[in-house]
Amino acid sequence: MLFVLKKNVTDDQKNHIRGILREGGYIIREMADNENVTIGAVGRKPENIKEYESLPGVERIDRIAANYKLASRQFHPKDTIVQAGGVQVGGERITVVAGPCAVESREQAFTIAKEVKRYGAVLFRGGAFKPRTSPYSFQGLEEEGLKILAEIREEFGMGVVTEITSPSKADMMMKYVDVVQVGARNMQNFELLKCVGRMGKPVLLKRGLSATIEEWLMSAEYILSEDNNNVILCERGIRTFEPYTRNTLDLSAIPVIKNLTHLPVVIDPSHATGIREKVRPMARAAIAAGADGLMIEVHHDPDNAMSDGPQSLYPKQFGKLMRNIYVIAPTVGKQVDFSYLDKVKAGKDAIHEGKMDAESVAFLGEAGTFSHKALTQYFGKTKAEVPKPSFKAIFESVKTSEAGLAIVPLENALTGSIHEVYDLLLEYDLKIIGEMTLKIEHHLIGKPGTKIDDIKRILAPPQVLEQCAQFLACRDDWELISGEATAVGVKKMKNNEDASIAAIGSREAAQIHGMEVIEEGIETNPRNFTRFVVIGVNGADQGPYQKSSIIFSTGNKPGSLFDTLKVFADNGVNLVKLESRPIHGKPWEYMFYVDIETDIASEKYKPVLKLLTEKTDFLKILGSYNL
Repeated sequence: MLFVLKKNVTDDQKNHIRGILREGGYIIREMADNENVTIGAVGRKPENIKEYESLPGVERIDRIAANYKLASRQFHPKDTIVQAGGVQVGGERITVVAGPCAVESREQAFTIAKEVKRYGAVLFRGGAFKPRTSPYSFQGLEEEGLKILAEIREEFGMGVVTEITSPSKADMMMKYVDVVQVGARNMQNFELLKCVGRMGKPVLLKRGLSATIEEWLMSAEYILSEDNNNVILCERGIRTFEPYTRNTLDLSAIPVIKNLTHLPVVIDPSHATGIREKVRPMARAAIAAGADGLMIEVHHDPDNAMSDGPQSLYPKQFGKLMRNIYVIAPTVGKQVDFSYLDKVKAGKDAIHEGKMDAESVAFLGEAGTFSHKALTQYFGKTKAEVPKPSFKAIFESVKTSEAGLAIVPLENALTGSIHEVYDLLLEYDLKIIGEMTLKIEHHLIGKPGTKIDDIKRILAPPQVLEQCAQFLACRDDWELISGEATAVGVKKMKNNEDASIAAIGSREAAQIHGMEVIEEGIETNPRNFTRFVVIGVNGADQGPYQKSSIIFSTGNKPGSLFDTLKVFADNGVNLVKLESRPIHGKPWEYMFYVDIETDIASEKYKPVLKLLTEKTDFLKILGSYNL
């Protein structure tokens, strides 16, 4: 049952309702959104629902139709984000778990861990106990393997994932691992499921060899019913009649699961296909279908692996896959963050050293803007948010330490560079420490029940009106009103009693303000991406970096720009962007903003930096950073 409480419900009334439900033997969970507080109660059939409906503070009671109550999206409408080994599984970051099928030795595990971390994995997988089809096959190093996994966590900062095969191993698992995996063969081992639920650690639950989706979710229900909400579902292929792959990867399960449950889902294409050449195509398809993460087997010497060598990627193949999904992820509103573990470590260091100012981030507008979405994708939900009304105010807040960092848009794929931000990068002595790309999808948003023919006026920032020009041109009776950030327009529209006013903004802005999306994806070009950069007073702490941004000016004479750019060409430095901006107060003279694919401040490139200094009148390094 879902107890939807009245908006004016008191704490005493809530406590009274919870007490009655506990006395009745129910498992209860409390949830809150922008409008209501809801108490979920499962565990037995109510004897008289009318009595519960009459309790003070209860607005109504809704039945949960699904058998899997706690796992159902009806019970918990918002996506669950599981904290695992310091990182988040679910949300807007892609989580990649990688490592060998089995821990074979300390040297083997450390070699692979170094490689998979280098290419962007954030959790390390490796079996210490191996349930094998044959009793004569390698069964794992057992506790010795767990100790090696614990060493990997300390050395590389990656949380570790391994499979539990028996409740008797629970104490050992509690001591060494971050995420407990329940394998496909144990998906319906209900005593084991209860055990891992009571452990309280995040649980990665693999789908059984021939299990239906409902059976899989019912297994998750066993874990959730033990008051452990940290469940990650893993689709690893099901057994069918098809002989050309080890199993059949059920990609259609991803959208089904996303509709039925709030739990995150990761895909294991290694066990699904059993063939190295098939792993990367299926992994790419899984991300495009909306998976929250991947579980990939990687081995530096798969021909001599003690288990599952034929399905294990070589480290360089894994690196190529990570680059592939980095490109795919933004198209489904997610991102691959290659510096995720560095951010986790920096956050822990900031807390340990008391540097809490670094835990706040300034952004343009308010919750629901694309700048806010970029913030949550880049940092997760671990930072204090500092909304600001203008780019100038953002830069000022970082300069004065009101905010430790800021995230600002730098350029859009359709409308070009945001020149004000470029000018502020020159004016302020701040550093770029990171970047990300966000796919921009604009929606026409109105009050609940509003039809498109009811609309007369539309609120949106000028650049958004430009990006949606083709859609807006179809209706010459609409009045287009330039305004502030998209979420601000949605908020103003909500507070205006005129139902003929609509706004253009993100789906998140519509959800935050309780409005409806009237028309989806109204941007003229679907290849609409915005590049954001993160800025701070100091540069990033660790190198080497993949990219640098610099500003320079040259003498006003023929060939001066050519001579400067030739320095890059002669030294094999790839330019990925060149932007000119007029110098204020100096007509027809320009500053040049350049992005290059190297760490220009590193020791290796000191001679190049010296040459650039000699060729330019002014040179400033805006920052060196990773993608």
